[in-house]
Amino acid sequence: MSLRTDLAQEAILTPGKAADRGFTTSCLVNEQAGVKITRTHIHDPAAASAIGKLPGRYVTMQFSQTLDNYSDSFKLRSKLLAGELSRLFGKHRRILVAGLGNVHITPDALGTLCAEKVFATRHIKRHAPRLYSQGLGEVTVIVPGVLGQTGIEACDLVKAVCRKVDADGVIAVDALACRDIQSLGSVIQLTDTGISPGSGVENARKELSPATLGIPCVALGVPTVTDCRREGSVLMISPRTIDKLVENAADYISMAINLALHPGLNFEEIRSLV
Repeated sequence: MSLRTDLAQEAILTPGKAADRGFTTSCLVNEQAGVKITRTHIHDPAAASAIGKLPGRYVTMQFSQTLDNYSDSFKLRSKLLAGELSRLFGKHRRILVAGLGNVHITPDALGTLCAEKVFATRHIKRHAPRLYSQGLGEVTVIVPGVLGQTGIEACDLVKAVCRKVDADGVIAVDALACRDIQSLGSVIQLTDTGISPGSGVENARKELSPATLGIPCVALGVPTVTDCRREGSVLMISPRTIDKLVENAADYISMAINLALHPGLNFEEIRSLV
């Protein structure tokens, strides 16, 4: 059994599958925030196929410490993440945020915890328009659950809600799998190619992507599990601090989403609302 990864940067470096052409990449480092940002654009379908990823843009934010650690750079890091999200997602009027995963399984709870902290505003615009500000985006938030809980594919639920609220863009948040243990809990990946929930743990469901949804779809995630070979078997492991890691990662991602989708609110105002 091969060791799996949801991270484009790890897939590009896979021995025997190196795609030395067909993509462009650039890096920048913010020493104050302790973050290295790598932007990769896979523009050649053959290169994308060689590494098992879809053509599109991928952004990796590598942190100097794993996310279960406290950082006094939370505000700056959140703003940097919001900036990368805005670059990928652009401007949309009606946004659906989908928190994917299973809240009862801690390594898979990232999306559900993140959804709890995203500021939903669609109801404000419709039922209290006098309170609605031009600085607020129209945001709907759902937690579609997993197939074993609902009997319905998350993709089908997201598509149905998109039609109902007339969404013109989707942001999906989910836990990821990585190959390099150094990436575990220390990376946030963004991509405009969408996501196949569960693909990193060989339980791939219908993908959420621009192709399946018919509208732009950006996915964000953090690796919370990795594979480990032992005595001829492959074990899936997560950090012993997974509870704190997932909680902190949800804080970073939800704050970045709020900053990106509600440009009229500053960091402190968002903090007071969520």
